[in-house]
Amino acid sequence: GRLFIEFALALAGAVVVSGFVALTLSPMLCSLILKHDVKHGKVYNAIESVLLRVTNWYKRTLTFILQKRGIGVAVWVVFVLLAVPLFLSLKQELAPLEDRGIIFGIVSAPEGSTVSYTASYVQQIENIYKDIPEMARYNSIVGFPTVSDGRAILRLKDWNQRTRTQQEIARDLVPKFKNLAGVNAFAVSPASLGQGRDKPLQFVIMTSAPYEELQQYVDRLLVETAKNPGLMDVDSDLRLNKPELKIAVNRDKISDVGVSVDSVGRTLETMLGGRQVTRFKQGGEQYDVIVQVADVDRSNPDDITNIYVRGRNNEMVQLSNLLTVRESVAPRSLNHFNKLRAARIDANLAPGYAIKDAIDFMKAASSRALPPTVQNDLSGQSREFRDSSGSIYLTFVLALAFIYLVLSAQFESFVDPFVIMLTVPLSMTGALLALWLTGGSLNVYSQIGLITLVGLITKHGILIVEFANQLQERGMPLREAVIESATLRLRPILMTTGAMVLGAIPLALARGAGSESRQVIGWVIVGGMSLGTILTLFVVPTFYTIFARNHQHARDAAEPEKSRSAVEPGGIVAPAAGD
Repeated sequence: GRLFIEFALALAGAVVVSGFVALTLSPMLCSLILKHDVKHGKVYNAIESVLLRVTNWYKRTLTFILQKRGIGVAVWVVFVLLAVPLFLSLKQELAPLEDRGIIFGIVSAPEGSTVSYTASYVQQIENIYKDIPEMARYNSIVGFPTVSDGRAILRLKDWNQRTRTQQEIARDLVPKFKNLAGVNAFAVSPASLGQGRDKPLQFVIMTSAPYEELQQYVDRLLVETAKNPGLMDVDSDLRLNKPELKIAVNRDKISDVGVSVDSVGRTLETMLGGRQVTRFKQGGEQYDVIVQVADVDRSNPDDITNIYVRGRNNEMVQLSNLLTVRESVAPRSLNHFNKLRAARIDANLAPGYAIKDAIDFMKAASSRALPPTVQNDLSGQSREFRDSSGSIYLTFVLALAFIYLVLSAQFESFVDPFVIMLTVPLSMTGALLALWLTGGSLNVYSQIGLITLVGLITKHGILIVEFANQLQERGMPLREAVIESATLRLRPILMTTGAMVLGAIPLALARGAGSESRQVIGWVIVGGMSLGTILTLFVVPTFYTIFARNHQHARDAAEPEKSRSAVEPGGIVAPAAGD
């Protein structure tokens, strides 16, 4: 949303100001600067001869196509249908992965690991970073968000000081991280729009069943994901491997010795977890008094039974007589999503594998491996992609509707704007073709370019249709009017297209930091304007002769009314103005 708002305000402001300048300052400057030259130089004559040949060729070709209008209609249909396979073949993602010069090494140790155990493996990753020539600096975080997690952050040199990209370095780190036995480690390139440092694919499954049953569903889905080579470093946040001690209380024995369950629980809490009972001051310093069993006496599960609790008549009763301790495992965290028990499956994407394909695969795999009672949803970057993809279609439709309504008011017709809007699908085909040829993707930046094309490409149709209507009102037949209009407007259309395409080429050929995002915008404008302009020059006149109303007939019908209104009562002709 932020990208669209700022882009829309900047573009609208530029167009308003440039339109005002074109209507005021430009004519004044033309009157002062431009001069009529009878003779021209060699460069002018050479360019003029080329433009004249192009104009004559275009007029002959357009005349031939209008004689057989089926050709123009067929060309429009073919290129509109071509957009469908191009759209389906392009990979779709939220934003292209930019070279931001940073890589996150994520370490996940087995549950129950100590901080020192996790830190030892993070140290090994730092040693791997030292051997990377593009390394500028690195730092590590151990014990976040849990003691078994760690992160080693690698900062790369500036992009103009290295030959390898961030993505290439991250791919080289994958096998080195996999060789770290004892932990699960992988490299993550941060998302371009700053959606966090998590993996791009986050697929959530939800159920009301117990976590043990949910773990079975996760295992089934992991088996399916292993069949897809496009998903890398697949992992789940549901892990039933956290060590847990389950204590069963013999309530009959507790009642016999005169002890309450609450007293047993508070005793275990105090001796094992610790309890602050008071404070004391000494030498101007304040100290907390904490009651707790020494570390050496609470490092083994059997130590629990050696604790005593006070019973009837202040007798001390050993907990081994009252409790049964059993070791088991439990989920690391009891995750919920939409008020249901949930597990999230994360994965990195292989080079060239789009997030849209990954989401579609996960939904299909979920329908195959899981029962209908298990729901699924998306989180993180995957959710952002889904939401942005849904809003872009609404934005595109609103852009078409606004332009059509404004043109309808200006032309005082619903047909003329319809003819003009037929150029939009042609420009979309050109833009999608440019993305396909350059290996681009449909993302938030290319979608901004596509919406921009809607306004840019309609300018050509406006020039042709408006002037053709004027020529008809002057008495020229419809077909001759549109041919003359398209021929006379050929140069302005070519100059406008040339200016837009040449202005977007630096974006399309951009290199360096952030170039991945700029390139797709540039190629959308270059491809859409180039192909769209060429086809517009033939398609708009064709459909104009099919749908546009005959302004000459309307003028002829209005002239008798005008003549009759000029005759006054009594048969006396009123003098015309100026007589």
